[in-house]
Amino acid sequence: MRISAPARPARPARPARPVRPVRPVRPVRPARSARSARPVRLAAVTAAALALAATAACSTSPATSDAATGTAGAAAGAAGAAGAAGKTIRVAAAESFWGSLAAQLGGEHVEVSDIISNPDADPHDYEPTAADGRTVAGARYVITNGIGYDAWADKLLAANPAPDRTALKVGDLVGVQEGGNPHQWYSPAGVHRVIDRITEDYKKLDPADAAYFDQRRTEFLGTALAPYDQLIAQIKATYAGTPIGASESIVTPLAEGLGLRLLTPEGLLDAVSEGADPTAADKSTADRQISGRQISIYVYNSQNDTPDIKAQVQAAKAQGIPVATVTETPDPATASFQDWQLAELRGIADALKQATGK
Repeated sequence: MRISAPARPARPARPARPVRPVRPVRPVRPARSARSARPVRLAAVTAAALALAATAACSTSPATSDAATGTAGAAAGAAGAAGAAGKTIRVAAAESFWGSLAAQLGGEHVEVSDIISNPDADPHDYEPTAADGRTVAGARYVITNGIGYDAWADKLLAANPAPDRTALKVGDLVGVQEGGNPHQWYSPAGVHRVIDRITEDYKKLDPADAAYFDQRRTEFLGTALAPYDQLIAQIKATYAGTPIGASESIVTPLAEGLGLRLLTPEGLLDAVSEGADPTAADKSTADRQISGRQISIYVYNSQNDTPDIKAQVQAAKAQGIPVATVTETPDPATASFQDWQLAELRGIADALKQATGK
């Protein structure tokens, strides 16, 4: 089953945190589309979590029904019956996109709690609560993104050491270190590596139900994730090498997975992603690519549409360049990983077809 944390109300802007050694400080922007930099305050969380660490409930409990996990119907049938007598692994996922995969792969033998599931929350600058500390303290399996994206999660883990807990940091798994592109849920290859690792970790945590977890993975890949994989292969086969523009680095892993040629300067992509101002030279280059129709489509993150990005979107539309939209976190928040990604891939495929006639 899957438990998502309730949406949290928007917080007032806070003073900018000190400059990190790798990533520039984000300026304060309006609403979610503009990320506001604020310090991660963990004092209360750490105290509460440490107090709970010694008394937290065991990370396994009697199995419950496989309701509301977003799992495809086929995966909930024979596999559910095969493991009904087993245990439930308590899982904490720092972000809901990884939590969605964890819930579907684990079925009735996992109980997944997402720390961030609100589309308006920014994982970069999220402030954990005491409830988040309790979630980590009681989890036997914790999934974090890493690559500097959710450093607060590392602090929660450090405050709650548990010898029998397994922690998966996606950045370490896919070999991307801090300073690299953190948006690895947009990398098709990275997503498959995460799926494989989660399954293997579940089998180690619950060896008695190893066959159940293997079956869940097989049915998930063959049913729920199949349209995602098929559309990626179709786009790559039809549009490989097509030049595109983008608003920020969230698009980079996806463009690589689709075989598209991303022309927007990397400096601009990184700056916008981190909430910094791009250089005049990078901005001028991106503007020329749009005005000269050097790109076939423009892909932008609608959850981070700064005034400059809004201007680029309008300029692209004025030039007849199709615009496709992606988001940093699932929107709506209840969407499964594959439904969210598939909707975005269809938008990109439609834009490419409109631009090229293929």
